[in-house]
Amino acid sequence: MHYLCKVLAEKNPTLLDVHLDFVSLEAAAKIHLKVLAEEMQAIVKGLEKVKQELAASENEGPVSDVFRKTLKEFISGSEAEAASVTHLYTEVGKNADSLALYFGEDPTRCPFEQVTTTLLNFVRLFRKAHEENMKQAEVEQKKVEKEAETDKNKGTEEAE
Repeated sequence: MHYLCKVLAEKNPTLLDVHLDFVSLEAAAKIHLKVLAEEMQAIVKGLEKVKQELAASENEGPVSDVFRKTLKEFISGSEAEAASVTHLYTEVGKNADSLALYFGEDPTRCPFEQVTTTLLNFVRLFRKAHEENMKQAEVEQKKVEKEAETDKNKGTEEAE
């Protein structure tokens, strides 16, 4: 990794800022698609239970008119929201698969969580290696300057 950073510093220093392209990677690495799927299913099942409650209240007569009206309004808005969540989850799944494919992985064998964790580890190691290279270069530069100063002082003493 240190060698890679050194070569990039010489050939194309703008690539050393690759971490800027992954600003959301740490947050993405915390996402678990299985948990999202379970939560989405819970929402859909909960909405079905509310619909069943509405159907059951139809037999209660005028006593529950306000209740039915409120439930109908809730269901109307909730169905649109549930459909939106389902659509977004489908898009997330497609994007997760595309991400794995982009990095040469099979999405069925390398899940999203593994891809993001691997990328996050790479970016962290890359940044650390670059920082260590910079510190090493700084130390070497100071050493050269100190040697130059020492040589200069020796030359001055010999001239006297």
